[in-house]
Amino acid sequence: MHMKTDRSRLMKVINSRCRIEKNGTFSLKNHETDWSNMPELEDLSNKKLKKRARNILSDNLKQLSEAQELLYASNKHSLLLIFQAMDAAGKDGTIKHVMSGINPQGCEVFSFKKPSALELDHTFLWRYTMRTPERGRIGIFNRSYYEDVLVVKVNPELLTKVTDNQSITTDFWQGRYEDINNLEKHLTRNDTIVLKFFLNVSKEEQRNRFLERLNDPDKHWKFSTSDLSERAKWDKYMDAFEDAINATSSSWAPWYVIPADHKWIMRSLISTIVTDKILALKPRPPEVTPAKKDLIAKALRQFVNE
Repeated sequence: MHMKTDRSRLMKVINSRCRIEKNGTFSLKNHETDWSNMPELEDLSNKKLKKRARNILSDNLKQLSEAQELLYASNKHSLLLIFQAMDAAGKDGTIKHVMSGINPQGCEVFSFKKPSALELDHTFLWRYTMRTPERGRIGIFNRSYYEDVLVVKVNPELLTKVTDNQSITTDFWQGRYEDINNLEKHLTRNDTIVLKFFLNVSKEEQRNRFLERLNDPDKHWKFSTSDLSERAKWDKYMDAFEDAINATSSSWAPWYVIPADHKWIMRSLISTIVTDKILALKPRPPEVTPAKKDLIAKALRQFVNE
């Protein structure tokens, strides 16, 4: 199958199965963590599906590289890619593979850790808004301001410094969702395309990946004691993700709930979405003015005659 046709087919599946843009209708139980029950792909065996996923990713990377260069040259739009997931869902690997063909000068990746004292003295959105991408660039948030309605919601004791001991009510979280929606509306209104990915890994697959890390000395550095404590709160995290996606899904900044149990398929899906979005912008180099054309002709003659 031709890659362009393959990508078009995948986008139809993605838009029907993964794209969430309407508030209040999302339920995690309706979204698989793999593709085993997808009738759209039932004609493919696992082996063929993995091979095709690799081919789609490879083709997307070529087109993404070309499109990103035009995005940078046109200097009209920017892309903000947000990755949220449970630990071991594959955020780092996905960013590495999907963005491997992009010129580093046109792309920045930010991984947000525990906020500093300075950051806690500002609003919860401050440290993120400072790092949104400028025109022509792709910005990637490996975790984002959504941590402040996910990790913080599951662990409300982290809020003591920013709430002045006020009681944490439903209105408090609704206020944060509203702030996030307003920020994303502001960004899109000013030509930043916001794409949000929730990598939907199963609890069983997370367990397998943790075991792989523990059994491989070269991967021990990836494991943290917090992995165990946070895994114990799995159900609370699923509720928090469901609430956040329901409250912040919109036509201008949709969520994509990506099955994450099979890494190559996950990467091909995300690369398809990013490539499709940039190509839809139809980025073009800036128009060359007549005056600049004259300068180019003059420079050309000068170099030829040296």
